Amino acid sequence: MSLSIPQPTDTTPLDQPELRAWLGKQAVLLGFDDLRITDTHLGPASERLQAWLAEGRHGHMEYMQRHAELRSNPQLLVPGTVRVICVSMNYLSPESDFDAEWQRLENPSQAVISLYARGRDYHKVLRNRLQEFAKAIEAKIGAFGYRVFTDSAPLMEVELARKAGLGWRGKHTLLLNRESGSTFFLGEILVDVPLPLDYEEAEHCGSCQSCIDICPTKAITAPYQLDARRCISYLTIENPEAIPVEFRSAMGNRVYGCDDCQLICPWNKFAQRTQLPDFAQRHGLGQASLLHLWSWTEAEFEQRHEGSAIRRIGYSRWRRNLAVAMGNALASASLSIAVKEEIHRVLTEGLADADALVAEHIEWALNAYN
Repeated sequence: MSLSIPQPTDTTPLDQPELRAWLGKQAVLLGFDDLRITDTHLGPASERLQAWLAEGRHGHMEYMQRHAELRSNPQLLVPGTVRVICVSMNYLSPESDFDAEWQRLENPSQAVISLYARGRDYHKVLRNRLQEFAKAIEAKIGAFGYRVFTDSAPLMEVELARKAGLGWRGKHTLLLNRESGSTFFLGEILVDVPLPLDYEEAEHCGSCQSCIDICPTKAITAPYQLDARRCISYLTIENPEAIPVEFRSAMGNRVYGCDDCQLICPWNKFAQRTQLPDFAQRHGLGQASLLHLWSWTEAEFEQRHEGSAIRRIGYSRWRRNLAVAMGNALASASLSIAVKEEIHRVLTEGLADADALVAEHIEWALNAYN
């Protein structure tokens, strides 16, 4: 069936059940787990963003302040946009086990890396599939205006996904879905075609505040309120400077990101495992010790994290994070003397060629053993 393509100024929805059903099926064929459609109106969310930025809760993420106006209005980002196709993609690999993750957090010799980062860089995986999806839509309906995004532009992804009905905002500010919890990535296609809209989903957190209670650094300051400057994910990834001393002990053995608010969430008992090989863990990152990861040279770091989101932080921040975790290991009463002595030895040796950022964290770590 040939479908006529409305002009971008036409706001009459395409009353095409066949097209909407096709979009959902095509999304699944391309590895996405759900698809919903919303408009570009963000309403009160834009005001909340401005207030959050005014309080400085974004920390060193200056790009959020710099592009705040674009972030508040997708039509400014991509002129002519009238709809946003929102998709989700589960990332938990089949071997993921939440109980095992809690056990690793209790073992100070082990390095804990956020579950989402153990496989390929999701930016590349989703962007390529979104582009393929857009080309398939073009083959179906003819030429149309679009751009694809996945955590790669000033776009309020979670708010758009919430409006589209992919889930609701949890009290930790992440998106939650009754069928798959919160362990999924989001992607968008901004289009100039007025597709029919989907409905928002009601919230289902009730009185639960497990995510607030579990946060090691109390970064979730109130329901739906996150101070990024306190968040371990921000501190280990986005923060380019020294990690504030007041948060170092609370970081424990987390060296890249933090999953505690997701691990504790009751809805994640429904978290779905992905069958995509892209998100299978690489280089044993789910079982690696701090000593093993510290032994990597910069060349090994670059090679082993090729195609990984972790590579973006660079070797210096990687060593900074490891030094904090190793300092916490040295301060732990449960670690054997032999392991502590080995950690102390390699940290001392590492001071010789450490840059100023890493050296300061090594010295802090060594003081924990004195």
